[in-house]
Amino acid sequence: MPLIGNTTYDELVIGDKATYTRTLTEDEIVLFATVTGDLNPFHLDSDFAGSSVFKERIGHGMWSGALISAAVTNILPGPGTIYLEQSLRFLQPIKISDSLVVSIEVVQKLERGRVVIACSIMNQTGEVVVDGKAKVIAPKSKIHMEKPELPKINMETSE
Repeated sequence: MPLIGNTTYDELVIGDKATYTRTLTEDEIVLFATVTGDLNPFHLDSDFAGSSVFKERIGHGMWSGALISAAVTNILPGPGTIYLEQSLRFLQPIKISDSLVVSIEVVQKLERGRVVIACSIMNQTGEVVVDGKAKVIAPKSKIHMEKPELPKINMETSE
């Protein structure tokens, strides 16, 4: 099993960077709607979304926020990080099949283990679709762990 680890507050340096890549799929939209209860027709209804300014269904904005959270808590600083704040600006819609790169960078170290991280998400055409900042408490001690294996989810629809 692959291992994941963290960077402690003491090890973090302003300018430290990391990236995380993910593609938005139909299943991801449906699963996010199922887990959160966000049933906005921009995400789920092709007819509604097709007649909107977007001309097609788009991903949930907070799904992109969850990608930033994954980058921060899995990669930099990594496991053991505690989220305190997140600000986001949604600049462009995220569409099904968009391949997204989350970029994070340590921009400030504060007292009591707090760290400010600049965050952005770019799509496959190079457009920044989301940007913002996160404030977290970085881990105090090293963690090395096996990456948990998550269950496979089978998407079935009822007739």
